[in-house]
Amino acid sequence: MNKFKDINFRTKITDINYDLEIDYKSNLMFLGSCFTENIGNKLKEVKFNVDINPFGILYNPISVANSLNNLIEKKQFTEKDVFYFNERWNSYSHHSRFSNTNKKDTLKNINTRLNKSIDFLKHTDYLFITFGTSWIYELAKTNKVVSNCHKVPAKEFNKRILNVNEITEIYYDLIKSLQIINKNLKIIFTISPVRHLKDGFIENNISKSILRVAINNIIKSNSNCYYFPAYEILIDDLRDYRFYEDDLLHPNKTAVEYIFNFIGNSFFSEETFNLFNKIKKIVQAKLHLPFNSNSNEYFKFIKKNLNNIEAILEKNNYLDLSEEYKFFKNKKSDI
Repeated sequence: MNKFKDINFRTKITDINYDLEIDYKSNLMFLGSCFTENIGNKLKEVKFNVDINPFGILYNPISVANSLNNLIEKKQFTEKDVFYFNERWNSYSHHSRFSNTNKKDTLKNINTRLNKSIDFLKHTDYLFITFGTSWIYELAKTNKVVSNCHKVPAKEFNKRILNVNEITEIYYDLIKSLQIINKNLKIIFTISPVRHLKDGFIENNISKSILRVAINNIIKSNSNCYYFPAYEILIDDLRDYRFYEDDLLHPNKTAVEYIFNFIGNSFFSEETFNLFNKIKKIVQAKLHLPFNSNSNEYFKFIKKNLNNIEAILEKNNYLDLSEEYKFFKNKKSDI
């Protein structure tokens, strides 16, 4: 028996009990920073119905709000919404992943992706919004906030920091508009744990503080809004550079997995958790590289996974495991 009390080397955030339940029938939309994509893609990998960043990565609350308003208003982008720079057509409302050397292709990709999310938003159960920074860039000639500068010279923009009231007022109106098209929508706000040190250490902390206070005000005024402490989990709970990538800014794979598990513990029922684990094993099995692809053991492995997929679909026929089923079916035929 230990005579001395164990020393605690970290402050751990305990699981939060929300009056919400995310399951495999839930429609989930993620908007915001690259952290949003990390979590959204992990859910997508294990076959949750997810729509992630139809405008690409967004960092500030105004750009997120503008994007949601574009979905609500069913906006279609035209030639006047794009500009030519660095031999590509770009949109100030979109991430550079939508930029293209051909104007028609740029607009086609933008509107095709947009139309998919317009319909998805109407049936979304949970909207995850992740704010990254309070700092914004406004196009000098129009005073409009841009989502991405596309490496256009800095002289073309005015940089400033949002205040709490600006964010709160915009989201007060936005949430009312969202409830008109989807009365059952629940909104979960998070703050990206990625520090924007290009703005400066002090400036980054001011920026994150503004975001946190604004979200707190939004939640107080809206019963369908919640906060998930992704920022606090990394900064206060994990609190160690071994949980960061080499740039010492972005959370690494271990940190993302830790936060993802926190989400699961907070929102998944026991039934959803069990189904999640079954699907995760199948997805991981698909990546398995056998020592001998013609062996009897590998044949058993393939057959086992086909049986597992069929068993899951028998009880959950709304799931899409067609890619995994086709993969193992083809492997079985090849042996």
